[in-house]
This record gives sequence, structure tokens and C-alpha cells, in this order.
Amino acid sequence: MKIISKSILLIVGLGCATVSAEAQGLKSIINDAKKNLGNVKLPGTGSGGGTNLTQSEIASGLKEALQVGTRNATTKVSAVNGFFGNQLIKVLLPPEAKKVETTLRALGMGAQVDRAILSMNRAAEDASSKAVPIFTNAITGMSIQDGISILRGSNDAATQYLKSNTTTQLTSAFRPVIQSSLNKVNATRYWTEIVTIYNKLPTTRQKVNTDLTGYVTERALNGIFVNVADEELKIRTNPAARITDILKKVFG
Repeated sequence: MKIISKSILLIVGLGCATVSAEAQGLKSIINDAKKNLGNVKLPGTGSGGGTNLTQSEIASGLKEALQVGTRNATTKVSAVNGFFGNQLIKVLLPPEAKKVETTLRALGMGAQVDRAILSMNRAAEDASSKAVPIFTNAITGMSIQDGISILRGSNDAATQYLKSNTTTQLTSAFRPVIQSSLNKVNATRYWTEIVTIYNKLPTTRQKVNTDLTGYVTERALNGIFVNVADEELKIRTNPAARITDILKKVFG
């Protein structure tokens, strides 16, 4: 019986020692994981992104992509005919003024309407360069977690990030510039002219009073973000658009 008892005690002791060793091993693994947490390696994603990237590399790559994309986009739209020559973002008369346009063109006053439309687009082009420093501030403040979320997100995730973080500032910056630009190119005068003519027509039942500055500001911002989204898509899907080493590494 004593021999059996000692055997049992020996087996139990070995078992406890094994459990203790395994526990120590697990503890060591957990500690190692905690030490390496700040240098997590992420696999590539379906929307682009290279393998074995550190968090800081992801953030740097996304910031670089946004800098390149916003710079290209604002350069395009701020050029002459950047809005007027692009049917996708061209500023047309507000929806509530569509009847104004149709009526005046039918009365042979298409030239006045065309002048008003051209001047609104010139105002949008004139104001667009103001977006660069606002975009730069938003990009600089982007966190590592923001970068990871954008890389794993949809093809316009970076554009949506910018839109949510800059629209209020852009609107405040754009509105006075749009107002000044509209005045400079006589858009306000042309707008007042065609609306006054329309409001005086005997067939006009509902007078038109549109905030032209607010409308053009909204359309100008929309046009910029359409182009930023286009630039983002190029960087994500077209290797030729990845013009720096970090872009090639992150989106390769």
C-alpha cells in the first residue's frame, strides 16, 4: 500500500509540475505578445495593401496617399475649366431655378443664362485652391488607427475620412471666397438679372429667391471630393499612380 501511495503521489507531483511548466510557458507567450503589440504586422487586404506592414508604415502610406490625391484633385478643379469643362462636376443652375432656365431660354434669353452658369463655375474654380491647407491639417492629424481603418475600408474610405473631417472648415473657408468670386465675375449680377426677369413674367406664380453663394459653395465642395475619390481609386488600383516608395509598399 505504501508503495502504491508513493507512486500515486509521484504521478500527481509530475502532473502538477507539467501544469506549472505549461502555465509558465503560456505566461511567457502572453508577455512576449504584449511587448510586440506596438509593432503589429498586418496582412494585406482585398482593397490593396502590402503584407508585413507596421502600423507606422500604414499611417505614413495613407497620409502620403491623401497628400498626393488632394494635391492632384485641387490642381485639376482650380484650373480654368476645371469645373466648367467637366460634365461630372459642372455647376448648373439650382434645381429650384430649373424652371427659370427653361422659361428664359424659350424666350430667347439663353445668353444671359449661359453667362450666369459660366460665372458660377469660375467662382468654384477660383475658390478651390483654398482647400489645400485645410486638407493638409486634417491629414497631419490622422491617427494610426484611422490609417488602419482606411486601408481596410472601401475604395473611397480615405475620401470619406476627409469629407467627415474637413467639410465644416471647407464650407467656412469657401463661402467668402465664393461670394467674392461671384462678385468678381459678375455672377451675382447675372443671377439677379435672370431671376428678376423671370419674376416679372406674367406667368410666374412663385418667385425665386435662391442663396446662390451657398449653392455654389456646396457644389464646389462636391466637385473636389469627386476628384479626390477618383485620385484615391487610382492609387489603390493603378500601380502607376503610386509615385513614392511608401505608396508602393502600402498599396502594392
